[in-house]
Amino acid sequence: MKTATIRENRKKLQALLRTLREEAGLRQVDLAQKLGKPQSFVSKYETGERRLDIIELLEVCRQLGISIVKLVNRLELLVDKHS
Repeated sequence: MKTATIRENRKKLQALLRTLREEAGLRQVDLAQKLGKPQSFVSKYETGERRLDIIELLEVCRQLGISIVKLVNRLELLVDKHS
C-alpha cells in the first residue's frame, strides 16, 4: 500500500469517527465525558493530531453504541469505494 493511500485512509477513519459521533447525537465534549477524557482527546483523534490504539478505539466504539466490527465494515466500504 502506498504512503499516500495510507494517509488518505486515515483521513477516512477520522471522518467516519466524527460521523459516528454526530449520528449518536453527541458533541465532542459529550463523548469525551463518557470516555473520561478531555474534549481535546476527541478533537485530536478526529483531526489526525493523535492516533487511537486498538483498545482506545474499542472504547470509543462502545461509547458510540457501535461494535468495532461495524466500524471496520463501514471503513472498508469507504476505502473500497475510492480505490
